[in-house]
Amino acid sequence: MQFENTLEYAQQLDAEDKLRKYRDEFHFPKVNGKQVIYFTGNSLGLQPKRTQKFVDEVMTDWKEMAVEGHFYADKPWWDYHERLAAPLARVVGAKPEEVTVMNTLTVNLHLLMVSFYRPTKKRYKIICEEKAFPSDQYMLQSQVRFHGFDSNDAIVEIKKRDGEHFWRTEDVLKTIEEVGDELALVLIGGVNYYNGQVFDMETITKAGRAQGAFVGWDLAHAAGNVELQLHDWDVDFASWCSYKYMNSGPGNASGVFVNERYLNRKDIPRFEGWWGTKRDTRFLMKPEFEPMENADAWQLSNAPILSVAPYLACLELFEEVGMDALIEKRNKITAYLEFVLQEIDKEVDSTFEIITPKERGCQLSVFLHGEGRPLFDYLMKNGVITDWREPNVIRLAPAPFYCSYEDMYRFGQILKSGVLKK
Repeated sequence: MQFENTLEYAQQLDAEDKLRKYRDEFHFPKVNGKQVIYFTGNSLGLQPKRTQKFVDEVMTDWKEMAVEGHFYADKPWWDYHERLAAPLARVVGAKPEEVTVMNTLTVNLHLLMVSFYRPTKKRYKIICEEKAFPSDQYMLQSQVRFHGFDSNDAIVEIKKRDGEHFWRTEDVLKTIEEVGDELALVLIGGVNYYNGQVFDMETITKAGRAQGAFVGWDLAHAAGNVELQLHDWDVDFASWCSYKYMNSGPGNASGVFVNERYLNRKDIPRFEGWWGTKRDTRFLMKPEFEPMENADAWQLSNAPILSVAPYLACLELFEEVGMDALIEKRNKITAYLEFVLQEIDKEVDSTFEIITPKERGCQLSVFLHGEGRPLFDYLMKNGVITDWREPNVIRLAPAPFYCSYEDMYRFGQILKSGVLKK
C-alpha cells in the first residue's frame, strides 16, 4: 500500500487499527514525562495492566489460606499451570495435551535433550545456525561434551553466504542432506535473535525427520510473534520463553511442546520428578513413576505460581485478540516502520541498511552505516527504547499489542534529529 511519512497519516492508521484499544492495556515507562516509544518487546514485553490482579489473587490466597491454597484457592495451585495449556496451544499450533509450562527456557532445552538427543557412535551430530543465541550454543556444547563427543566435530553450524546477512533455506537443507545418517538432531532458533529472520520451520523439520533425526526449535523470538503450526509441521519438540512477545515478566516460566507421539510412554528417556507423575495418584506417594498422559510428564516440580500467574494474565489477552489479528497488524506496522526508515534515509547522509529478510516477524535489525553508539544513546535519552548490538546494529520490534503507527512516525523524526545533530 502507499504509505505517507506524516503525523496525520500515522494517526489515520491508528484510528483504523482494530487493536488500538489494547495499547491502553499495558504500562509504559516514561522519559521526560512522556510515554516511551517501546521497541524492545523482543527482549522484555511491557507489563499488562491486568497482571497485577492475577498476582494479587495468588498473594491473597497465600496470605489467607497458606498451604490450603494448593486445593482451595479459586484457581488451585496444584493444577494452576493446566489453565495455560489450551490458550498456549492456540498460539503455537498444537494440541493442548502437547503443551506444558515449566522452568525456564534453557533449563527446558536441557531436559528435552535428555529425550531427543540420544547419540550413538555413528549418529551423533547436531545442526544449528551459525552464531545461535549464546545460551543455545553453551547448551549444545555442554550436551555433546556430556555424551563424550568433541563439540567441534559434533556441532555443525549452518553459515550465511559471504556478504549476506541471512540464511538460505536451501543451504540448511543441503547441510542436512550432507550430514545424512550421522545426524542426530536439528535444533535451530525459529526466529533469529540478531537479524529477525524467520526460518522455514515446516520445510526444515520435514528434511531433518526424513534423515531419521529429531527436530526441535527454540521459539524464544517466535512464540506470540509469528505463525506456528508445531503439530501439523510434525515438529518433535520445542520450547520458548514467555517474557518477550508474551509479556509475562522478567525471567518468567517457559513453555514446552512435545509431539503427541511421545506422550503416555514409559519407555522414553526422560528426567522425571513428582509433578510429572499421574495427578490422580500423585499424593499416594507411590515409589514408581507413572507418567502423565500429556506433556506434563516432563514436569519435575510443582509450578512456580507467582511466575505462572502473569503468563496466564497475558494469555487472556491472546485469547481475546487471536494470533491472526496480531499477525495482520504486525505485518502492517512493520512495513510502515520500514517505509519510515527508508524515507528518513533519503533525508540524511547516513545509510540505514535493514538486514532482516522479508521472512520476518515484527523485528527489523538495522545497520547504522556512518553512525555509532552515540546515535543509540541519543534515541534512548529522547524516549526511544531500542536495543544495541555490536558493531552498529539497532533492533526495532514494533509489538502489535501496544505499539502505534504514530510511534513509528515519531521515531523517524527523533532518528533524523539524532543524525543531524552530529
